[in-house]
Amino acid sequence: MDDTATVGTPPAPPALAEPTGAVPTDRPVVVGRCFGDGDPLYERYHDEEWGVPVHGEEALFERIALEGFQSGLSWITVLRKRESFRAAFAGFDPTVVAGYDEHDVERLLGDAGIVRNRQKIEATIANARALLALHESGRTLDTLFWSFAPDRTQRVRPTTWADVPAATAESRALARELKSLGFRFVGPTTAYAAMQACGLVDDHLASCPSAASTA
Repeated sequence: MDDTATVGTPPAPPALAEPTGAVPTDRPVVVGRCFGDGDPLYERYHDEEWGVPVHGEEALFERIALEGFQSGLSWITVLRKRESFRAAFAGFDPTVVAGYDEHDVERLLGDAGIVRNRQKIEATIANARALLALHESGRTLDTLFWSFAPDRTQRVRPTTWADVPAATAESRALARELKSLGFRFVGPTTAYAAMQACGLVDDHLASCPSAASTA
């Protein structure tokens, strides 16, 4: 299934549906982020994860799975359920998840802590199996994923969210490759959101404090 719904990570900060509380006192006060200001969980994700390079099979499997679950929803909804997702999917250990059967699917459909969508749950299990098949062929998701990182030497940092694409030539190519290997829920939009989340691209806006720190 291709993805035509909301991009997994911003272009636009979603409205926060729950009270957010105060910013933790052990963190410096930062304002003017691309997204996340006012929600401590979202701020940490923006400051410490989004656009930071991610490597490792389980870490990348998790990001791809969560971006798939996010399709059609706001990212903060999935972020708030992240620990529940980790518990439900055995810390995104592909060896364990690949062994899930219909009983596990029904169990997960009854888990209020995650997004209860049969297609997305089944896709995550299928993706774990595809990842194991990739390993059996002598390849890794890490090497495959990062082989689609674009050349940054000529990049121009976006100034508004209108400058940030929903998909790129690289994300379309990555989606095609993943689909050819049996991965599901990895259309070009989801693939690009995963590329943003995993640091293959850095789409922090030029005015963002994170952009200044990586300049």
